[in-house]
Amino acid sequence: MRSVPVWTLVSSGCAPVVLIMGWLMAASLQGPAYDPAAQTISVLAAPGNSGYWVMTAAFIALGVCHLLTAWGLRPAATAGRVALAAGGVSALTVALVPAPSSGGSLGHGSVAAVGFVLLAAWPVLAARTSGTVPWALRPLPALGATAVMALGAAWFLVELHQRGAAGAAERAVTTIQSVWPFVVVLSCFQRPARDRHPV
Repeated sequence: MRSVPVWTLVSSGCAPVVLIMGWLMAASLQGPAYDPAAQTISVLAAPGNSGYWVMTAAFIALGVCHLLTAWGLRPAATAGRVALAAGGVSALTVALVPAPSSGGSLGHGSVAAVGFVLLAAWPVLAARTSGTVPWALRPLPALGATAVMALGAAWFLVELHQRGAAGAAERAVTTIQSVWPFVVVLSCFQRPARDRHPV
């Protein structure tokens, strides 16, 4: 019997799809006034904007995907599963506390920041040192994933502060954060090399 249910392939695989399709469709509805390189994803989910309902639905779907994946990802350490689930809750909260159509929002910014931290930290928190652990849950790959996500978040903050390519930076880091759970789940379905037998 597999330690990871097959449906986690669906929940983890759908996460980047709903996120990326969400921002592409919402930006299309928003029209040429929206600059995806400079403006954040949250702008698309601001009440009153044309793509509001699409981006809000994408955030909700993303949160549900992360919650389901965290539930099914049994080989991961408990701390990592909790952090991934909390990242899913953060995505749901972002949908409930949208950014205003103009200006900033302390509430929205705080929830988004917590989500970034949780989703960057979960890989290293999920790592295990057992010899039979899937490769993506081993300390070195997990630390590498967390480091890349942390660097991406730092890039986003710099671009946001300088009013530069914040949208591009945010899309890069959120894409990595949404893809990594799928990579981890895939690694759970690969047999360790010593368990493979020559044909």
